[in-house]
Amino acid sequence: MSELKLYEERGAVDQPACVHLRSKAMCVTGDMNPTDIDEACDNHCWCNKTQHVFGPDDSLVGRSKCVPGRDCYCETR
Repeated sequence: MSELKLYEERGAVDQPACVHLRSKAMCVTGDMNPTDIDEACDNHCWCNKTQHVFGPDDSLVGRSKCVPGRDCYCETR
């Protein structure tokens, strides 16, 4: 399956991410790119507040999961 097809099936995330969401890519590039297929698919993410793959609400973190509406979500300033 091509990366483009995989991305189209999962869909782009257009909501702002939580300020505490971290990605492995941020350590390499210094930026979280929501259009990057690896980041949009929730790979290699953790919560900076808990330092774990679970957020303060005990739910999994990820680019598509750490968005407005989640109890522990903190708006990016």
